Amino acid sequence: MDFEKNIVKQDIKEVLGQDEVKKQLKSAILMRRHTILVGQPGIGKTTLVKGVANILPDIVLDKKKKKAPFVRIQGSPDLTAEDLIGDIDPAKALKFGAMSTEAFIPGKIFKADGGILFFDEVNRCSEKLQNTLLQVLEEGRVTIGSYDIDFNADFIFIGTMNPEEASTEPLSDVFLDRFDLIYMNPPETLDIERKIVLLRGKKLVDFPEELLTKLVSFIRKLRKSKDLEKHPSVRATIGIYERSQSNAYLENRKKVESKDILNAMISVLSHRIRLKPSLKYIKSSNEYVKEQFSEYFFENVEDQGDSP
Repeated sequence: MDFEKNIVKQDIKEVLGQDEVKKQLKSAILMRRHTILVGQPGIGKTTLVKGVANILPDIVLDKKKKKAPFVRIQGSPDLTAEDLIGDIDPAKALKFGAMSTEAFIPGKIFKADGGILFFDEVNRCSEKLQNTLLQVLEEGRVTIGSYDIDFNADFIFIGTMNPEEASTEPLSDVFLDRFDLIYMNPPETLDIERKIVLLRGKKLVDFPEELLTKLVSFIRKLRKSKDLEKHPSVRATIGIYERSQSNAYLENRKKVESKDILNAMISVLSHRIRLKPSLKYIKSSNEYVKEQFSEYFFENVEDQGDSP
């Protein structure tokens, strides 16, 4: 019961807010169910999974305690089945024989045995790779074609995916049937996002509290904009926070001003949004950002908080 008690009593402190997502993820882990976190880039999916790894209890191997392994795989069209499962070492094959288990070099999934296999951007892997994972997801072991024995690989699979990302091949229904999907959204409130920015962002010069509140509120306003198909993440907020400070520093000032934020907007924000077709033929993303920023920052704004 140590595993269950540890999961229940410990908080995932690496991520602020997201209480419902944390609860759902803990619920899945308690039953050792495989999950995929679904959400746009830059909202903390990877940080959340790393936090889960930190609350896993130690495992006992040969009467010795060892931290449960955490193995990360970066999804890519170039990733092969051999990267995950393993391959034959030619030198060892000559020494022990091609069909000998000593010649087999285990892949990454075996290193995750007893812990977590974190597959970042799982929807960027090919259908062949999806099929390679089916047995191990269902049974906790892998049958290697060249051998007569199975290899154990019992882990909790936590993947992430961006629903807006065009995958190399769609995730098949057979593959998705092995998972619970948990949807993750941007920070719930302005206050939480401010705290994240201050916690994660680098500090170089003073950033007035009023300007920081306006900045965070402006990004959150863009997320609700009906003009956009793609919305900015928390990573964008942190980027503008940092670049605004460096802009002020280059001007030999010790405090951020509104113009520093504007000068950071184009570089940090323009490529992180996408205008709807009805608008993008009229103006560019750069023009849209400048226009929205000027309206929000330099006119009287009564409500800088979140709507109910």
